[in-house]
Amino acid sequence: MNTRLVARHIGTVSILIGVAMLFSLPWAFPALGRRTGHPGPYFFEWRGFTALAISFVICLACGLLLRLYGRSGGHLYRKEAMAIVGLSWVMATVLGALPYFLADTYRASTVRLMGPDHPPLVEDVTGYGFLFRQHWVPMDRLDPDQYDLLLALADQQAIGLDEQALIAQTENHLAPQLLRDLAAQNEHWESAILFPNDARDPDAPENRENNYRIRWSEMDVIDCLFESQSGFSTTGATVIDDLEDPHLVAHCILFWRNSTQFLGGLGIIVLFVVLLGQGSAGKALMRTEIPGPTKEGATARMQHTAWLFAGTYCGLNVLLTLILMLFGLTLFDALCHALSTLATGGFSTWNNSVGHFDNAALEYVIILFMLLGGSNFTLLYYTLVGQPRRLLGSIEWRVYISVILLLSTAVIAFGLAYGDWPGLTFLQRLSNGIRYGLFQVVAIITTTGFGTDNFDGWNSFGRGTLFLLMFVGGCAGSTSGGLKVIRHILFLKIMKLEIEKSFHPTVVRPIRLGGEAIEDADLRKNILVYFSLILVIFVFSWAFVVTVEPDSTWGFDTQHKLIDSASGVAATLNNIGPGLGTVGAKENYTNFSPLTKLLFIWLMMLGRVEIFVIVVLFMPSFWRSR
Repeated sequence: MNTRLVARHIGTVSILIGVAMLFSLPWAFPALGRRTGHPGPYFFEWRGFTALAISFVICLACGLLLRLYGRSGGHLYRKEAMAIVGLSWVMATVLGALPYFLADTYRASTVRLMGPDHPPLVEDVTGYGFLFRQHWVPMDRLDPDQYDLLLALADQQAIGLDEQALIAQTENHLAPQLLRDLAAQNEHWESAILFPNDARDPDAPENRENNYRIRWSEMDVIDCLFESQSGFSTTGATVIDDLEDPHLVAHCILFWRNSTQFLGGLGIIVLFVVLLGQGSAGKALMRTEIPGPTKEGATARMQHTAWLFAGTYCGLNVLLTLILMLFGLTLFDALCHALSTLATGGFSTWNNSVGHFDNAALEYVIILFMLLGGSNFTLLYYTLVGQPRRLLGSIEWRVYISVILLLSTAVIAFGLAYGDWPGLTFLQRLSNGIRYGLFQVVAIITTTGFGTDNFDGWNSFGRGTLFLLMFVGGCAGSTSGGLKVIRHILFLKIMKLEIEKSFHPTVVRPIRLGGEAIEDADLRKNILVYFSLILVIFVFSWAFVVTVEPDSTWGFDTQHKLIDSASGVAATLNNIGPGLGTVGAKENYTNFSPLTKLLFIWLMMLGRVEIFVIVVLFMPSFWRSR
């Protein structure tokens, strides 16, 4: 293993990440970081700006040091190429987490109000330890005045509530004293409620004379790594409860968050091949960065293929940004959602995702571009230059579209039968069903994870279909995660041949794809091993989450723990983002324990990069010299 050569190329990746951070700096200025239909307040986000600037310096320093260490030359073989891919994603995750951490980004409130029939849950921030700690401690039931008081504070979140407004909302002139009495009950309440001029609250608003608020938890190291990996892997899972309050998450940090998905979709290694060109190693780099067996992905010049991929990808991003601006979105919102859509990532700048805009025409446009993001980009390029037969003739793309149409029709039919989308007339219900059903099916199969409707409230068939679609994915050579449609096609063909062989053992038939025989002798073994690995990883990860994760993560309703845990594993392993239940369309991953979040980080990386590339990093024999 030529470690110096590996270090040099990882250093280049570090520098590229740092340069990408510079493009997020301008969004700290009020003139750019504006949301659609949002009145403000807007202010210069000095914490986010400083965090990005420091992160850039760190990325640059790491990159230069690694390139200095690896300045000697050498030939790049397949082993080195695999090491570069795996370690580059690890490096990207670590460096991409810096802006979140340095900007003191907030993720969630330390108090969870489960309704007046249940006592609140208060996060245990006094004895932090991520192995087996109980995240949430159920507190004694509150009297009505105290509950209303906490509800008013929770509505105000980090901005706070002055004493007079607090009294007016609770209609109780003893409100401040009630808070003090509540904080005196035990150490958990004391750490969760912040009082005026509290020394533990350096980030409170400037006018804090009568300011009271519930403390919000800052993202710790594991949270930052989770958000970073979710971006680079284009998963779209998040630990941030509120994206709309600039006091909690700066606009420039949100832009960096979406930029990580753009980079993940394009692929750090694809950028690597485009900018540097690695000759014979280019093929190895591209095959590990664009998972799945595909003929169209390889040309005589892999660098030329990378240019085609990058050019098509960037061009579609620009086009979607312009179209979204025509719908009235600000440049900030339009660009962020375009970066997430073509990357099939799913990060939004709003808590309700694309559903915030409540515009059917805009949603259909995003459906179209999600479909493009899940298609083979090389075939899309040939379509743009006047050769659509290559795309239409691809058996993978035809199956991909057929599955979407078939399952969308089934989901819509069952949804109408069970009344998932109410309306005054049948045509209104049908229109809502097509709008929401089609959007969610496309969002899940392409692994984008955007949401326009709370699909967690759909009928069992609809939710079950979406869960199964998590294991499908888009086409090979696309930005989608998941197993890829081509693998499912080959798996079914292999199963058919194996069944036929059971009663015709002497018959030898090749695997045919698109009418052509596939000569790869190891294809059957590779496909079967891949599906077996996915199954083993899914089962053991699910068992791990069920065993390690405390019941308090589910609050006072643990009956869905098994399903929710399986959903969380499937959603991260296949780079979907949202799942069912506690990680559903209206929820996120913030309530999970740090140890479970570490598992999800690893699963997201496995899902984005070819699984063997990550697994081999844990094999000692891989690092031995030839």
